[in-house]
Amino acid sequence: MNDFNNPQVAALPNHLKQFIVDQHYEHYTPVDHAVWRYVMRQNYSYLKDVAYYPYIPGLQKAGLTIEKIPSLQEMNDALGKIGWGAVTVDGFIPPAAFMEYQAYRVLVIAADIRQLKHIEYTPAPDIIHESAGHAPIIADKDYHEYLSYFGSIGAKAMFSAQDFELYEAIRSLSILKEMPDADPAEIKKAEELVDYRQKNMGEPSEMALLSRLHWWTVEYGLIGTLENPKIYGAGLLSSIGESVSCMKPDVKKLWYNKDTVNYTYDITKPQPQLFVTPTFQNLIDVLEDFADTMAFRRGGSYGLKKAVESKNVCTAVYSSGLQVSGMISEFKEHNGQPSFIKLNGPVMLSYDNKVLKGHGKDHHRDGFSSPVGKLKDASKALEDMSPDDLAMAGIKKGKQSRLVFESGITVKGIVKNMLIRNEKLLIITFADCTVADEAGNILFDPSWGVYDMAVGERITSVFCGAADKDAFEEIALKSHTGTHHVQYDGRTLELHKLYQQVRNRRQKGGDYGFLGNVWMMLQRNHHDDWLCALEILEILEHEDAEPDLAAEIRTFLENKAGNEPELTKLINDGFYLIKHPVEQKLVV
Repeated sequence: MNDFNNPQVAALPNHLKQFIVDQHYEHYTPVDHAVWRYVMRQNYSYLKDVAYYPYIPGLQKAGLTIEKIPSLQEMNDALGKIGWGAVTVDGFIPPAAFMEYQAYRVLVIAADIRQLKHIEYTPAPDIIHESAGHAPIIADKDYHEYLSYFGSIGAKAMFSAQDFELYEAIRSLSILKEMPDADPAEIKKAEELVDYRQKNMGEPSEMALLSRLHWWTVEYGLIGTLENPKIYGAGLLSSIGESVSCMKPDVKKLWYNKDTVNYTYDITKPQPQLFVTPTFQNLIDVLEDFADTMAFRRGGSYGLKKAVESKNVCTAVYSSGLQVSGMISEFKEHNGQPSFIKLNGPVMLSYDNKVLKGHGKDHHRDGFSSPVGKLKDASKALEDMSPDDLAMAGIKKGKQSRLVFESGITVKGIVKNMLIRNEKLLIITFADCTVADEAGNILFDPSWGVYDMAVGERITSVFCGAADKDAFEEIALKSHTGTHHVQYDGRTLELHKLYQQVRNRRQKGGDYGFLGNVWMMLQRNHHDDWLCALEILEILEHEDAEPDLAAEIRTFLENKAGNEPELTKLINDGFYLIKHPVEQKLVV
């Protein structure tokens, strides 16, 4: 994998690398570059007054220019200077993976770019949204600290099967909407599926709630005052339509606080309200309040219950530091605290997020169970006992031992081994072992083999995913629906050449009368196009060349703006940019 000589990208673990695709810069067409240029010029023209962070300095610090789609190498060269990196992926990736990339300080950028017909807004992630939306504000230290911290918390969030089903439905809809020849009936069916799954999520998971906070900050956030907010959310920064409409009075502006988590969102529609934070520190404060409610901080029976409900691979962390990863199927309680946990299927035991030697999935392939808690009448937690303490408790290597926990669970067998890390006892391995509860029900039988007993007085944390994801080789919830890649016909390839010829004239100069030939071909074979015509008009008027040709093109565009309402704002905004060009020093 190409790491672009960027330390953040190089440090990505394998389970995240699987989502990375090559950018294939050569696949971007001249039309794609024109779409990028139009959006970026419009962004600067408008966002220089309403964006929170100085837009052009932010672009430059992220390795972006107005004139052309950025390459990953250019972006990584620039982002590396502020401790970030960037990779390209295929459309939407699962929320948990997206969050974890943020924790590693790597921007996830969709390799594709929106079609010309979706130039104002696309529901699909694209390189305009990710790079022109997220990247320019990354240089703000307070903001990128929030972004990476959000990722580290989101990476531990519990998610449900319904979360992944909704993600799949949204991904499929976004792909359909970006297909040039999508069947309207198929789009309607996909929209209905998204709507159905949104309305039948049940109790929202931690990931679903965190996704709301992410949406109302990272994607659609405003900062400042309710009366005069500035844009910092990438969804707004990259939408030349919604960045304007969002400032209108009919879009309510509310203070961003802990209650924002109660507001759902629809990715396919303009937002009816937006949330304003006075400072980026407030974002961290709200996130902290929410994190305190999550299973990875609460642990105990609450965390185990969430893990059982999620039906995903989760990790229970004992107070000794031992991490037990697998499908947590059930647990017992004593005095309101976990006293016994059981996991089904392959299980892995880790410490400090690294698998313990001999305790991988192959060794614990048929499940795992263990008591939790203190020994009866013991003054000290088992994990904190010294060798002398253990000997006094009758726990000696090679000797028969009988442990009775406060919960009434009894473990009886021959001690084979004890695993200690940083003066904490993590695991006691028994031979010929029987485990029974206080009623005499057998929880482990000697015929099942050796028994590895986890040691810890409490379950301090429970989070989604394995502690050592790469060693666990967890089967990632990765979509098998690929994004659509257009096969261009001869007519479209001809249009690409015309756009390239205009681009060449703008960049290299030459005989501007030649643009009349391009205009003639547009009129003959591509009468529905407007952007190439606008680019020709821009050159002619800026160079004060071919006034008759310029007047003819302007009349054509004015008629198009008057007769096709969906193009009115786009063309008129283009006229404005011709009259008020972006300063030349900002485009290179």
